[in-house]
Amino acid sequence: MSESRVIKKYPNRRLYDTHISRYITLEEIRKLVLEHIPFRVEDKRTGDDITRSILLQVIAEQEEGGDPIFTTDLLEFIIRYYGDPMQNSIGRYLELSAQLFQQQQHQFTEQLRGLLGQAPQPIQSLVDIAERQVPIWRSVRAEFLRNLSSRAKSIKRRAGIDAGAEDADQAR
Repeated sequence: MSESRVIKKYPNRRLYDTHISRYITLEEIRKLVLEHIPFRVEDKRTGDDITRSILLQVIAEQEEGGDPIFTTDLLEFIIRYYGDPMQNSIGRYLELSAQLFQQQQHQFTEQLRGLLGQAPQPIQSLVDIAERQVPIWRSVRAEFLRNLSSRAKSIKRRAGIDAGAEDADQAR
């Protein structure tokens, strides 16, 4: 594995990539991450490793535009665990969950690539897969609607009972 690139952050908040000898942007930091290029960001004055801080800035920039990954509820959940005895456990749990998700996504992609790569008509293969899933989705939808209907009836019954109780109270 090659040595990590060193990026210096100057007091004027500019980032200097020592590997290519020029200033770079947060977008270029994002590209380094996407290309799996190892790097480390150091504070020019102190020499401290501030890579995490810069990566958080990249995430914040991505979250502001377009389609965010982090919902407000998820962000609040994370914030609540700062200072909590479970803080380290939550961080590790989130990290392992992301790794598992990435592995499963890779496996699915490889399986799909294998299936479609061997098929004489890849689009038809996808259509066939989708058609095999239709009965399952119909069954799930029907069960959902039955549960929804049952819940609505239960709510109406309770409302009727509550309304009847209110009428009896008012008559007294």
